Amino acid sequence: MTPWTATVLTLFPEMFPGPLGHSLAGKGLTGGLWHLQICDIRDHGEGRHRSVDDTPAGGGPGMVIRPDVMAAALDAAAGPDDRRPRLLMSARGRPLTQARVRDIASGPGAIIVCGRFEGVDERVIEARGLEEVSIGDFVLSGGEPAAIVLMDAVVRLIPGVMGSAASGDWESFEHGLLEHPHYTRPRVWEDREIPDVLLSGDHGRIERWRREEAKRLTSERRPDIFEGWKDRNMVPPVRKV
Repeated sequence: MTPWTATVLTLFPEMFPGPLGHSLAGKGLTGGLWHLQICDIRDHGEGRHRSVDDTPAGGGPGMVIRPDVMAAALDAAAGPDDRRPRLLMSARGRPLTQARVRDIASGPGAIIVCGRFEGVDERVIEARGLEEVSIGDFVLSGGEPAAIVLMDAVVRLIPGVMGSAASGDWESFEHGLLEHPHYTRPRVWEDREIPDVLLSGDHGRIERWRREEAKRLTSERRPDIFEGWKDRNMVPPVRKV
């Protein structure tokens, strides 16, 4: 079976694997649990200087990546039978969610396009079926950091990358709530104690406490998420111990 494979199109191939070459993602990469292919968009640039951009039609500041150049790069990276989603990292894209991350992780991989300058010609976005994805309501200088964020979120869900499959059971967003607080030794630190319930040995009480803390934190910090959770009447499962 072919491992989950990310094909990244970028003007700065030297930015990869970057952080993905370290920790769990890096071990998974060197261990063959997932693959990373980097394609330099400039290899398909025009003329002696391999130009990839031009001025915006209608005027305005900045430059726009040409549709013919981007199409050539995409066509070289993935054939017509490649069923992986084609993702364009874009501030105007749909927000990336944990549900979408899990969906991407369950497939064969992803083709990830890193935009630069003012953006990519709209025609190639339409013609090549690019799905615009945003990692937040802010603007980056390019799509590379966003692509790394997306891949990190996905790769950690690939079987074998995390030490235990249960490690992600209670993480933020997995069940519609933010994650509960965590504590470890020492029992008392700067006059702050670990909540007694966590030391009680009563696993039922511990799970109920964690669930209530998750609800409290979500209500305080992300009321938008909390309202959606209430509407769906989602109840996180009690983890077996």
